[in-house]
Amino acid sequence: MTTTLHPELDLTVSRIIKAPRSAIWKAWAEPQSFEQWWVPAPAVCRVRDMDLRPGGAFRTEISQDGGAFGPHITGCFLAVDELERIVFTDALVAGWRPAEASFVTAVITMKEHTDGTEYTATALHRNIADRDEHEQLGFYDGWGTVIRQLAERVESRARPEAC
Repeated sequence: MTTTLHPELDLTVSRIIKAPRSAIWKAWAEPQSFEQWWVPAPAVCRVRDMDLRPGGAFRTEISQDGGAFGPHITGCFLAVDELERIVFTDALVAGWRPAEASFVTAVITMKEHTDGTEYTATALHRNIADRDEHEQLGFYDGWGTVIRQLAERVESRARPEAC
């Protein structure tokens, strides 16, 4: 199933990451790795639940200032196509149970590229007001920073060691 994009409702960021899809997938699939790049530094992420399968829980917390952790994302994975696509939403929680509130569904795609991997993150919103709010909250800066952090992490590990 492909996602139909609606420019008036969706926000997208994309980057060529100079690393194989397997490295990016691993950065998503291993909670200890995921915590290192998922929120814009200097904020810190903590993974509470990550069951990377359709219907699996996805729950992270954030500490903005090195203090107490608070809620960040509480949601559910909708689609998990290894090395290709991850779709999650905050409209549902684990086991497909409805959430109290909903703001976004995200589609992450990873495609082969001559320089590595084309990584695209799209945030789908139910209406223009939610899209505009997400953009005003700093979608491009925040999600762009997160993708840069992911790229730095996987690219540094993908470089061959100097002889």
